Amino acid sequence: MALSGFGVTEFQLTLLRRMQDFQPDLVEAAWERLGVTHSDARKANAFWQTVERSRTAPRGLDRYRIVLGAPVGQSDVTIGDVQCRLAHWYLPLWPDLRWELLTSATGTVVNGWLAREHGGAVPELPADGDLEPWSCVIGDVERTYADVKHLEGDAPSRWHVAFTTPTGSGRLARFVYGLVQTTNVRDSRASPARARST
Repeated sequence: MALSGFGVTEFQLTLLRRMQDFQPDLVEAAWERLGVTHSDARKANAFWQTVERSRTAPRGLDRYRIVLGAPVGQSDVTIGDVQCRLAHWYLPLWPDLRWELLTSATGTVVNGWLAREHGGAVPELPADGDLEPWSCVIGDVERTYADVKHLEGDAPSRWHVAFTTPTGSGRLARFVYGLVQTTNVRDSRASPARARST
């Protein structure tokens, strides 16, 4: 299955489609920056979904090489007893972040998300834990707050992260592809969500 004509801009549109459920205004502003229409975004997402279901389309890292070009960097990482490969690229919409792709030894994609540049400065996050949409990634929350727990999201691209603020308040943040979308006070009376495996 050919991927010609599907590049960095179109890939960004597929990420925005998942964020649109939470932050439609921010997504529309991003479309304007990219110079695309709602129809362009819909077509890009539909095509990517077709690619993901195709038996003949390139898979794993090869697919991302075709779409995004050669990775800016690659490294070997060990998760538990599993040896993996981490590749990353930069995307124009999020210049302070990078797209990270984690693949297994067999080349299967384990995870893909937006992350802070290694060694990059973590933004100052509010003491009350009320995170501004698109202001941080999961790693920033891990470095800033206490009692961080990764919980099951409701889709493969979504993460829920529970944490405690310096004032002792429990918060729950929702992320799409690693980028924060919403946050609210965590209801301690609710039954705890199941921890997300990593």
